[in-house]
Amino acid sequence: MNSLKPMLLTCLKSYDKSQFIKDVTAGIIVAIIALPLSIALALASGVGPEAGIFTAIVAGFVISALGGSCVQIAGPTAAFATIVAGIVARDGMDGLIIATIMAGIFLILMGLFHFGSLIKFIPYTITTGFTSGIAVTIVIGQLKDFFGVTYPDGVKPIETTEKMKAFVQNISSVNTDALIVGIVSLAILILAPYIFKKVPGSLIAVIVGILMVQFLPLKVSTIGNLYTISNSLPSFHMPAIRFSTISASVSNAFTIAVLAAIESLLSCVVADGMINSKHRSDMELVAQGAGNIASALFGGIPATGAIARTAANIKNGGRTPIAGMVHSVTLIIVLVVLMPYAGMIPMPTIAAILFIVAYNMCQWRTFRDLVRTAPKSDILVLIVTFVLTVVFDLVVAIEIGMVLACLLFIKRMSEETHADSWVYTDDDTPDIDEHLQKLPLQIRVYEITGPLFFGAADAIEHIVVKDFTRCLVLRMRGVPALDSTAMNALQNLVKTCESKGITLVFSHVNEQPMHVMEKAGFVELVGKENFQSNISAALKRAEEVI
Repeated sequence: MNSLKPMLLTCLKSYDKSQFIKDVTAGIIVAIIALPLSIALALASGVGPEAGIFTAIVAGFVISALGGSCVQIAGPTAAFATIVAGIVARDGMDGLIIATIMAGIFLILMGLFHFGSLIKFIPYTITTGFTSGIAVTIVIGQLKDFFGVTYPDGVKPIETTEKMKAFVQNISSVNTDALIVGIVSLAILILAPYIFKKVPGSLIAVIVGILMVQFLPLKVSTIGNLYTISNSLPSFHMPAIRFSTISASVSNAFTIAVLAAIESLLSCVVADGMINSKHRSDMELVAQGAGNIASALFGGIPATGAIARTAANIKNGGRTPIAGMVHSVTLIIVLVVLMPYAGMIPMPTIAAILFIVAYNMCQWRTFRDLVRTAPKSDILVLIVTFVLTVVFDLVVAIEIGMVLACLLFIKRMSEETHADSWVYTDDDTPDIDEHLQKLPLQIRVYEITGPLFFGAADAIEHIVVKDFTRCLVLRMRGVPALDSTAMNALQNLVKTCESKGITLVFSHVNEQPMHVMEKAGFVELVGKENFQSNISAALKRAEEVI
């Protein structure tokens, strides 16, 4: 059960003072990076600024302590912002808490049942499509605050399309002061990485934004104008649980769980490449589940592994889960000491931070390259998932994207399966020299290539026998798999051959198809003597028959 052993226990076996100092340093630096991001992502999710920090503290600590990665840093991420905002708007905070707890349970079950490796079956085009779509929804959701646009009373758009429509309709109310603060903050965020190598650009942008609003004659909304700021520590809260709320939250919980699993495991893979290690995917899923349950019960929102913060941890020397735990403890100190000052942060600065977050996660280069080079079916899945994420939501996008991807895959595989008639045959026995021999008129040979499954079973219907045919040989060395639908088609072929007095002989049936045939009683139906190991033996048997 090593796959379900927290990485912390493994790392502590060889832990020393030198690594402890590096982990503490990395944890403090990551906490400084996480602070403005956590606040910004909480506001984008439609909850108070404290919820973002609560998430980073509680989920970050639990996931680091129990996780399957040495260096994973967890907390609120942009991928959840739109989903969480929609849940809060429809079902309130209790609805979000229940959905997040259920998602945590799903994640734990996924880990216990070793589903960690199954995440790879979600197509790359779908993950790229919805990630890019989420980035667009974040940008659209922040246009209002960046431009300082005000909406009429009662206008509270929830869906992305509604937000875009409301923004366009009220574009005339742009606040020039807010736009100035937003542009300056955005410029700092873009230029800071090239000028200040050690200081996070988001922290500089927050400080400059506060100074601009406080000391210049600029009328700009701040967090304190919209939210009540508190520096109290996370407290336990159990929501009112009703069956109707639980049943309504299943879809949202499943989406949160799948997204958390995908993003956290992708982050683990990236981290593995940076430090040449190997994570434990099943344990990581269990930790993600426990972290999300704890986050929900202590006032937080859904959390997952954050690639940017994990990379920052690695670059600053963090190599064990201790760094992630230090990051959480540091945020507790920041919460108590500095949280009251968060009310001074301008909303356009928060919007600018989220613009950069959206840009970093949008994968536009990957999107462009896929459109240029991928097969048409993959491009279709990519674009459909992207559009559905923006126009509807992530639940619809993943559901339809997966169904479409599966259907297109079935179609592609069915096109690879075909049955070709022979005139001449070559010996596939390795110890006999290659030669060609003319087939007797009464013998007809078909070579079947590709998997025989429900999407390709009609390939058997293309097998044609003549009036003078007395033996039909099916060469199946190129058939790796056979399902019940194709098995039924073969049984119908046997009946057709029997009605015409034709003997069916099989050549080189592989292990899986043979197992299916034996289980279905097909071998006894055709006769064991009519199953040969290679084409030479099959043709010899055919000559005996005629």
